[in-house]
Amino acid sequence: MSGFLGIVWLLAGALLLGAGSHAQAQSNVVILSTTTSTQDSGLLDVLVPMFEKKNGLSVKTISVGTGQALALAARGEADVTLAHAPGLEKKYVEDGKMSNRRLVMYNDFVLIGPADDPAQIKGLPKAVDALKRIAESQSRFVSRGDKSGTHVLEQGLWKQAGLEPRGAWYIESGQGMGQTLGIANDRRAYTLTDRGTYLAFQKRVDLPILVEKDRPLLNIYSVMEVNPANGRG
Repeated sequence: MSGFLGIVWLLAGALLLGAGSHAQAQSNVVILSTTTSTQDSGLLDVLVPMFEKKNGLSVKTISVGTGQALALAARGEADVTLAHAPGLEKKYVEDGKMSNRRLVMYNDFVLIGPADDPAQIKGLPKAVDALKRIAESQSRFVSRGDKSGTHVLEQGLWKQAGLEPRGAWYIESGQGMGQTLGIANDRRAYTLTDRGTYLAFQKRVDLPILVEKDRPLLNIYSVMEVNPANGRG
């Protein structure tokens, strides 16, 4: 619990610094575009009331995939964004759409799947090797398929594996993390999920963690301000 509270306070501080002064100059509402994982994990249920109480502002949250969250902010439809796609975030900063990017927290990704583990990936140290076995056995795998940070990471892992997944075994949900977990559970399939959302949904999903703690599965979150020139007027 102490680690969780530390993350909350780090993030709250970043939002206070990043959004407070700009929002006060504009209105009493801070629009936060963020990922479905931060919403589904329950983190925002703790963070938002703390922010509102301390800062006297209201927070309107738009929870979508990371790609959409960043695009919304870049169009000036948010004051601040919280995302987990470092390469894409850096591009928006370089293009002048965002500023003041700061790392605020991390969790990690895990590969989960049916307990009988038809692809026999349990305990493998490398996520890439696990994906190779899933593809070779054509075991069902549910991808978010929504250009989110999770989807971007998954695509990168398939690329490292030298594979382009396709076929009936590879299912694209086009949904957020919580809904994707539900689909994977119903289909008895493998999927890639952030650990925070998995823990929040653990009572509803009976797919165990099979692969974890591989370095590429580190999931780093950053907070960024919208460039005032692109922000809400």
